[in-house]
Amino acid sequence: MREIGEVDYYKCKHCGFVISKTHAELPSYIWNKLNHDWHHFFEAQPATLKVCNQPPYAEQAMMLHLLSRQKIINASKWIDYAAGYGTLSKILKKYFDLELPIYDIYVKSNNELNYIEYPTEGDYNVVINSAMFEHVLNREDLDNVNRLVSPDGCLVIHTLVCENIPKNSDWFYLAPPVHSVFHTNKSMGILMEQWGYHASIYSPKSKSWILLKSKELFTEKLSTLNEELQAGWFYSKKGFVDYWKGF
Repeated sequence: MREIGEVDYYKCKHCGFVISKTHAELPSYIWNKLNHDWHHFFEAQPATLKVCNQPPYAEQAMMLHLLSRQKIINASKWIDYAAGYGTLSKILKKYFDLELPIYDIYVKSNNELNYIEYPTEGDYNVVINSAMFEHVLNREDLDNVNRLVSPDGCLVIHTLVCENIPKNSDWFYLAPPVHSVFHTNKSMGILMEQWGYHASIYSPKSKSWILLKSKELFTEKLSTLNEELQAGWFYSKKGFVDYWKGF
């Protein structure tokens, strides 16, 4: 970021969503290089030296397996969008015997994994998107993820969502140079409504939301899972589960 300089942010007065004006105005070749350099540098570091939190991949894999077995999600045709090096797919294949196809604009092939070159719009029952919602420059980037979801499918998202975005230059989520937008409970609720999702599930263990086209909350099945696991793995409600608000 030394070559780019100071970063300026805009904040929506209605929903509190924050976007980096500086990132949004970067020429595409600089933005692409920034993403390429950062992610390849980051992935090359040993796990003990990672400079920021990684998604909880093991917990995400367990969550997807549980929800699939309970028929809360239909994983007959699914995809991990912006999957990077396919860590989640590798865990699902090795420990759960599940094959999760993946797509990523910056990583194109790996002999161990099933990379999809051109995902088909509206063709996937489950679309998984981990740690990308904070890496976009415009609304179209988000819409491109949602367009893959079938009319009766679901969108699984791992990102950070706050009630209010702190106005603090030392906030840890500003540190990665590729973090360009920051979502609030209200802004996510607006996205859900505009995209046609009616209910959502939140899993604190995997730090992931499952946005459902179905209006069903699956209360009984989720309660059974929580009892079996002896932990609060799942919460659901109509609209967006604003868990960090004190749900």
